[in-house]
Amino acid sequence: MDIEKRVLEMLENDARLSAKTIAMMLDADEKVIVDTIARLEREKTILGYRALVNWENTDWEGVTAMIEVKVSPEREVGFNSIAERIYRFPEVRSVYLMSGGFDLTVIVEGDSLKDVANFVTHKLSPLDKVQSTVSHFILKRYKEDHVIFDANDEDKRLVVSP
Repeated sequence: MDIEKRVLEMLENDARLSAKTIAMMLDADEKVIVDTIARLEREKTILGYRALVNWENTDWEGVTAMIEVKVSPEREVGFNSIAERIYRFPEVRSVYLMSGGFDLTVIVEGDSLKDVANFVTHKLSPLDKVQSTVSHFILKRYKEDHVIFDANDEDKRLVVSP
């Protein structure tokens, strides 16, 4: 398998891995790994590093919503222009172009249901190209980015010994 793809997969699963650790795991030269990561960052293939937080274990009682948005595409730029206007709002966590019955999925966070409702009614819906919205509030996260959020999830792999 291509070393670049392996490095990307490893960092995607655990961004805390050092170049030295990745090099050992791939049986590669550490300098090659350092250079590969630096190049991927320069080329904007690696856009950042983040922690996946289980907010249920904190005092924050915020709300996350998935909003389906139907929009009118613009000549020459399609959905890009309206998507850019939407993703620039600070409440917006993610925006995806979708196939099917609606055009964009917008993931929004707020401190309360009222915050999300105000975002939809005062910021999102009034945008020129927005035709309609449907909001779905996320009640519980079970799995995100390959990580299971169940606190009682034990490692169920069999122990392998030499």
